[in-house]
Order: sequence, then structure tokens, then C-alpha cells
Amino acid sequence: MPHIAIIGAGITGVTSAYALNSLGYDVTVVDRNRYAAMETSFANGGQLSASNAEVWNSTATLVKALGWMCRRNAPLLVNPSPGWHKYSWFAEFMGQIRNHRVHTMDTTRLAIEAREHLYAIARDEGIDFDLERRGILHIYHDARSFAAAQRGHELMLAAGLERYAVTPSEIRDIEPSLDGHYHAGFYTPSDASGDIHKFTRGLSMACERRGVRFLMNTVVDRVKRQVARHELHLVDDSGRDAGVIETDAVVVCAGVGSRRVAAMFGDRVNIYPVKGYSITVHLDDADPEASAPRVSLLDEAAKIVTSRLGARFRVAGTAEFNGENRDIRADRIQPLIDWTRRTFSRMPTDRVVPWAGLRPMMPSMMPCVGKGRQDGVFYNTGHGHLGWTLSAATAQCLAGIVAQAVPNPRPVPVA
Repeated sequence: MPHIAIIGAGITGVTSAYALNSLGYDVTVVDRNRYAAMETSFANGGQLSASNAEVWNSTATLVKALGWMCRRNAPLLVNPSPGWHKYSWFAEFMGQIRNHRVHTMDTTRLAIEAREHLYAIARDEGIDFDLERRGILHIYHDARSFAAAQRGHELMLAAGLERYAVTPSEIRDIEPSLDGHYHAGFYTPSDASGDIHKFTRGLSMACERRGVRFLMNTVVDRVKRQVARHELHLVDDSGRDAGVIETDAVVVCAGVGSRRVAAMFGDRVNIYPVKGYSITVHLDDADPEASAPRVSLLDEAAKIVTSRLGARFRVAGTAEFNGENRDIRADRIQPLIDWTRRTFSRMPTDRVVPWAGLRPMMPSMMPCVGKGRQDGVFYNTGHGHLGWTLSAATAQCLAGIVAQAVPNPRPVPVA
């Protein structure tokens, strides 16, 4: 049977491995970390959110970004230092404004499809990932921001999403733990939340049970084309030679590292690392657990999302354009803590764990799923802030593309 190597063991790499293994392919996953899901798939906002599918490419987003430039605690922060990759990426981002409508609708449809695949995988493999199927509530503090959100709302409705406006009293009924006053909101009952790290680790163990091999602490240092196959030359985390693997096909799912890997195959995948931050509030006894929300939230003004993950509460937000920098900055974490204390005054925040991760973002805000220039090279990467939401569907798309290009003459049903 054909052998396929997948570079990257985050959510897109592991869902791709599962989908290809299910078609009977021999699959090996290579990742530089010791375990799966240790980078962007470690502690994100947790939302499985078709309701957050509106792409950022819009004039309104650019106007907001300019207004935030001088605020250190703004939801968007750009390091103004010169950099060709960063500014060329922004130029391409602005060029995609014309595609705002079609990309938003396409992303919404993909997100709706993805959730059914993800639920089926979790059910079939018995994966517990603190799933909460209570919907997502978007909250707005004033009439102007609520009116501005109508355009995106209408696009998502046109794409088939069940989503409706709610009044301040309905907001309280949906999530009683909220403090503060709100002008209105949108509620998407079919959306959900869950722990991306627990799901990805659980799925990686399911893949191993089904015969997928994982080469961890391993980096693809260079590649070589050999007739109809590819040679991947590997090094370990100390830079020492770790051998060579030969494959019939390669799937790049390397997150922010995908741009470097793509260049080895002669492809340009213009991913920029957009840093996001999160805090995890540990709910250590019954009282704080009762005062924490169950419904997943998005505060439009603060650009902050929340998810209830069992006995933990995840708060995430911000977008920072500062290259491949993983530093956890206290001045970016503090606004998340302050917002949490204002919004849920009855919930203790005495045990808070900060985190930062790099979202692999394409200028179009659309994932890169498809073939490379060379035969046998494929991509499933660049999902930006929606990797958790979209990955179960893009893995299916990727598997279909691979099956057409690299047929498996003896597909083996996997139990």
C-alpha cells in the first residue's frame, strides 16, 4: 500500500493522518515536539465556531487596526519594524478584501460540515475532550458595533448557519453568570466548544492503535525527489542525523513551519505567524465552578473568546504580528485577566495559567488545502484562528485529493 508522510502533529496533521489511515494508506507522522498538539493546538480559545467564520479581510478591520496602533493593550498589535515577509503579507491581505463575501460564506459552510466529522470521530474513538454543545453567544456593548456586525451575520445566514439576534434579557437567560450591560447579541445554538489539546492527543493515540507511526522530536531537514518517491532527510531535536524515510507522498501540516517546508518542495505557501494569547482559569472547588459560564462567548469589543473546559475556564484573544516569537508578554496577558474579573466577578481567578501560540495564517484567511507543484506533495495548513473549527473537514478534503492523485490499489478497511 502507498506510504504517506505527514509533517506536523497538530490538529490538522493528526486529523489528516486519521483520514488517510481510514482509506488504508500506510501513514507516518513527523513532528519536532515530544508529543502531539504541543504548539498552536495546545491551549487555544476552544471554540468550534461557524459563527466566527467571517474573514478579517475588510475595510472595517483595517480602520479598527489603525485606531488600535497606539494602544499597548489593543486586540491587535503590530511590530512596526521593517520586514519583507510581514509587509508583503499585509499587501496580499488587503488585496483579498474583494473576496470577503465569498470567503466568509465558504468558511461558514466548511465549519458546518466539519463539526459533524469531528463529533463522529470522537464518538467512534471514544475521545473525551470536554465538549460543550451549548452554542456560542456573541455580545455587543453598543448599537454601532451591533449594526456593523449585521453584514457578517447575513452572510453566515446565507451560507446556512442557524444564528439569531438576542436582546439583553435573552443574553441573561442564555448565560446567567455574565456581569455588565449589553446592547444586544447573536446566538448560534449549533456551535460548541472543547479542548483541542485533549482531542488531538486522544486522536493521535487512536491513530497509533490503528497502525500510524509517529516520529517525534524529529525535524525534516531536507528533501530529495527519487523518481516517483520522496526522500525525507531527518534530524533530531539536537540537530543530529535521524535517518531517511521514503514516501509515495508528503502532506505538509506544519503550522507556521509550513512556509519553510513548502520552500523545500519549490512551493510558496505565504503563512504568517499571528500570535494569540490565552489564560486558563482553574476552577478548584464547587463555588467557582458554579459561577463560571457554560455557554461559549465572544465579546466583540475586546475580541475575546471563552470556553468552559470541564473544571477549567479558557479565555483567549489578541492578534500580534511580531514574527515567529513565542514569548508570553505580561502586558498582553493582563487584559485577559482584567476582562475576566470584570465580566465574571463571582469567579475566583487565583489560579491562572498563561499561554501564547502562533496561528498559521494565509493572507486570504482561507486554509491551504491541495496539491503542490511536485507530484506527491500536498498541503493541509494555514487555517489561522479556525484550525480547531475546520480541521475535521479539511482532512476529509485532503484525503479525497490524495486518493485521486495517489490511488491505493488495495484499500484496507481499518477497524
